[in-house]
Amino acid sequence: LVLKESNGPTDCYAAISHVDRLQSEPESIRKWREEQKERLEQLDANSRKQEAEWKEKAIKELEEWYARQDEKLQKTKASNRAAEEAFVSDAEDVFPGTEWERVAQLCDFNPKASKQAKDVSRMRSVLISLKQAPLVR
Repeated sequence: LVLKESNGPTDCYAAISHVDRLQSEPESIRKWREEQKERLEQLDANSRKQEAEWKEKAIKELEEWYARQDEKLQKTKASNRAAEEAFVSDAEDVFPGTEWERVAQLCDFNPKASKQAKDVSRMRSVLISLKQAPLVR
């Protein structure tokens, strides 16, 4: 009883018959098999080499990206610190009669330049009306 080949011949007689069949092959087929095996090995080596190059390139690009992100983060931190210092120094300089100028600096009254997703037109109109006619205390 000869078992089916799964990963190769499992029966001793099947292995012998497989070797006999390989030996009885014509020379051209045997030569083609060897050449094909060499070509496949060369293709495998080339693909492994190319994969290693791609990995190196990806690692370099990732490091460059992290460096750019870190640089961008440092610039953002520096600009935020400068803006905070300017805001704090402006908050400390409170003079009577300059309230509306300070409100105008904090608010964007140009509806077209606003990049907010929310509709703030009502708040804008309330602030403008309060600026024109302040509340009486």
